[in-house]
Amino acid sequence: MAGRKKLGEKLIEKGLITEEQLNQALLIQSRTGQLLGQILVEMNLLDEEELKKVLGVEELDLKEEIDTALLEIVPEEVIRKYRVFPIRKEGERLYLAMADPQNVVVLDDLRLLTGHIIEPLKADEKEISSLIERHFGIPEVEKAMQEYAGQDAADEEAEDVEEALIDDAPLIRLVNSLIMRAVENEASDIHIEPFKSEIRVRYRIDGVMHTVMNLPRKMIYSVVSRIKIMANMDISERRMPQDGRISLKLPERNLDLRISTMPTVYGEKVVIRILDKDSIKNYTLEGLGFSDYNLRRFSRFLSSSYGMVLVTGPTGSGKTTTLYTALAGLDSEEKNIVTVEDPVEYLLDGVNQAQVNTRIGATFATYLRAILRQDPDIILIGEIRDLETAEIAVRSANTGHLVLSTMHTNDAPGAIIRLLDMGVEPFMVASSVLGVVAQRLVRCICENCRQPYTPGEAEMAFAGLEPGTPLYAGVGCEKCNNTGYRGRIAVVEVLPVTPALQKLILRRASAEELRQLALQEGMVSLKDDGIAKVLQGITTIKEVMRVAYREDE
Repeated sequence: MAGRKKLGEKLIEKGLITEEQLNQALLIQSRTGQLLGQILVEMNLLDEEELKKVLGVEELDLKEEIDTALLEIVPEEVIRKYRVFPIRKEGERLYLAMADPQNVVVLDDLRLLTGHIIEPLKADEKEISSLIERHFGIPEVEKAMQEYAGQDAADEEAEDVEEALIDDAPLIRLVNSLIMRAVENEASDIHIEPFKSEIRVRYRIDGVMHTVMNLPRKMIYSVVSRIKIMANMDISERRMPQDGRISLKLPERNLDLRISTMPTVYGEKVVIRILDKDSIKNYTLEGLGFSDYNLRRFSRFLSSSYGMVLVTGPTGSGKTTTLYTALAGLDSEEKNIVTVEDPVEYLLDGVNQAQVNTRIGATFATYLRAILRQDPDIILIGEIRDLETAEIAVRSANTGHLVLSTMHTNDAPGAIIRLLDMGVEPFMVASSVLGVVAQRLVRCICENCRQPYTPGEAEMAFAGLEPGTPLYAGVGCEKCNNTGYRGRIAVVEVLPVTPALQKLILRRASAEELRQLALQEGMVSLKDDGIAKVLQGITTIKEVMRVAYREDE
């Protein structure tokens, strides 16, 4: 405790806090175990810069290369015990990353253990954990791998395997660790993929896959079976694909894990989709990426009492999140809102949500017929996949209901053409569809390592920008896993079905004709919306090229 009191005394001497404020912070520390400096920052008594000056320590440079020879000076068990990491050595001075650089007890122990003068570098505890995992791996994974190293493959076929898996603590910790690490890294999916000589584990973070570890090939049956047990799936069935779900309650979050298994040549592949049930409550259309112009256009669709609004884009482009966010803004006691989805991804207060079950014949069309007898004002259909669902949706939109749904097309005009190709009559499409939103997700530049950069000629030509236009990119750091990106935002195009567009629909005009008219009437294309976000320093030209490239452009 002496180290923490010393920090408090320094702050009082400098007049930054009072003795009463220090006592309040120490009381919180006794209950939570947090660092004193962090508590004072959270109490708005200090800012980070003031704290760094008072601590008198150098801040960790996350872009420094780590000399692995330093790991011989500080053993792994010491690094894990004290949650520190050696960064560099200058003569007899050893620079260590520490979350609490004022902990004199730890500093004294490290000085005695290493025989060096210890110079602490202030670092976030998560960043230190990331360094430890990168160089030494995850303890649960390493332990499980060691225990399985001596097992024969035949052991995995034991008749009492389910009972063994339930009681296998290392395996439980391994699977739990894979899931929790994905949650901490804000991954949307976990992929567990068996190959000839190993199991590859990858996380999808901000829409891009990252390999995080490789496990021994012989562990595949045990790992998959453990996940199946957690998801109440059939552990004995390995020849057919299966689906399941796991509810995961954390202190401040309720997560829903969607499990999908698929047999491959080398065993079952598992994909775990991670959904935060409560996150939708914090979303706004502006926060998702809608500019003021596009938001005004989209809001006009939503303010109508009848008609159909479509959101389109490829899988994983954020269509459902956009519709849910729009629906949350429409919810009121005066309206009866009903959804039919496959599956229900987020739970909304005050909204009647139903999930299709094709095994018993409860399809989108089946539910829609029932919903129309439930006196709905607003209907959300998870996806329009076939003519029967499309026709019921169109008829509903024409008979006094506001219908929201998604489709899979490349752009906004493509959704109109898809309805016509399904077999919906042109006059029904023209009279029912209010508008279409097409969207993609681009990665945002990491704020921690964002720097000006000069793009290449191909990028400038794509964006139509003048040489010397100030642009930004992330150089990579610990906070963004050295990718230069952190988080995602939508680029969108909003197409209103105007009288002029209705005439083109009635004569079955091509998607390109619809597109050209929409642009003439003021539609901002996906590309142009993306370039606007590039100029705002939100994303990069490469990201816009990745999601919005068109050969005809």
